[in-house]
Amino acid sequence: MKRLVARVWRLIRGPLQWRVLWFAHAKFMVGVTGVVRNEAGQVLLLKHRLWPVDRQWGLPTGYAIKGEEFPLTVVREVREETGLDVAPGRLVQVISGYKLRVEVAYEALHVGGTLKIDSFEILEAQWFSPDSLPAGTSEAHVQLIKATSA
Repeated sequence: MKRLVARVWRLIRGPLQWRVLWFAHAKFMVGVTGVVRNEAGQVLLLKHRLWPVDRQWGLPTGYAIKGEEFPLTVVREVREETGLDVAPGRLVQVISGYKLRVEVAYEALHVGGTLKIDSFEILEAQWFSPDSLPAGTSEAHVQLIKATSA
């Protein structure tokens, strides 16, 4: 049976193989977070309107769109949510094991732009010292900040 499957697999090649794989495997959204710092080493935190009230502060984050490279998701999300421009840096975390999503995080450096928050998603944006984060900061994001501060 394995030989038959292998033979059929070799015969269907190309786009049909990709279709079979797409139907046979799990589908995930990819959440991308940016640990954005300015030249002074401060971290950009956003007060997210749609997050639980007791932990609304967190890093810029959003979902990758189809075909988008993850570092560019950080650039797009920061620009959409804050009007600021960033240069993406190194990959700092990949987390899997969720039912419908995978999460990745990148460092990023503020390189310009004018702060203008997207008031639909974001209530406030501020720069904080990694040692003085506001109450209500997402614990997962506190850990990311600590991990990238060393």
